[in-house]
Amino acid sequence: MTLGISLPSHWPDLGSNTVDTLIARAREAGEAGLTSIWLPQRFDHDALSIAAVIGHAVPDIAIGTSVVPIYPRHPIVVSSQAQTAQAASHGRFTLGLGLGTPRLITSFGVSFDRPIRHLREYLSALRPLLSSGSVNLHGATLTASTPMPAAVPGAQPPVPLLVAAMGPQALKVTGELADGTLPYLAGPRTLSEFIVPTITEAARAAGRPAPRIVVAFAGIVTAAVDKVRASAEKQLASYATVPSYRAVLAREGLKHPAELAVIGDEEMLAAAVALYFDAGATEIVVTSTGLSTAEDRRRTWKVLGEINRGRTRSAR
Repeated sequence: MTLGISLPSHWPDLGSNTVDTLIARAREAGEAGLTSIWLPQRFDHDALSIAAVIGHAVPDIAIGTSVVPIYPRHPIVVSSQAQTAQAASHGRFTLGLGLGTPRLITSFGVSFDRPIRHLREYLSALRPLLSSGSVNLHGATLTASTPMPAAVPGAQPPVPLLVAAMGPQALKVTGELADGTLPYLAGPRTLSEFIVPTITEAARAAGRPAPRIVVAFAGIVTAAVDKVRASAEKQLASYATVPSYRAVLAREGLKHPAELAVIGDEEMLAAAVALYFDAGATEIVVTSTGLSTAEDRRRTWKVLGEINRGRTRSAR
């Protein structure tokens, strides 16, 4: 996966059937030349279920979740869902997980207790589940023990595992136990000076391969720059209330998430994509492409597809 988009992405209308609309958008993304689509977990649709449906219905495009919070889902449940999506897509699925936020977690009536310890134990349980279909872990925050085989036939290769890690402790755990990270609202300087070297060193010390760095940023091609930027400021404002996002913005010298949004013409978006790749991204996911009109979304996807095709040709 090289260059993809997030679905849905601040769309005002998902039609009369969300699943049908997302399948249609995934097909459209593939036709535009994009190589991946990523699904956020919300309070309405279930990202892992939709990933399996899209993976089976739409060929030749990779699917990932960006991201599914680990609270309150048990790793055995997540493993079953992820393996099902991998089998449905015939090997084109990537599982993206995140800690979530205290405000989100308390909605489920569970506590945000020892999050880094819980992340370590969660990944320690999930990795063997995805590779062998069994686990026997009794930790301080988590117990996971399979009474019967939990492997899904057809779920090959083993599901790649990414974590939305941006802080030093989370990056260390992710480098040791996962396949890479999914940073959001991490600017190019933060990426190159902190995130990439931190997780890469953790992976090296653990004897693991160089990690995938799947960077997500908001971007849209439009002539109505001021109007769309005002919408972006409104839509992204909630991230400024979350300590982990405030910290990553502060590393970049910014205060509002919308300051990282790329809103302008095709050349501006292409330059931003190049900047993030130069900063160490191995893959890029552009979000918020539905923040303006359908015509602007199609313009955005078209230029991203053209960039993607160009990178593919140059890599040959």
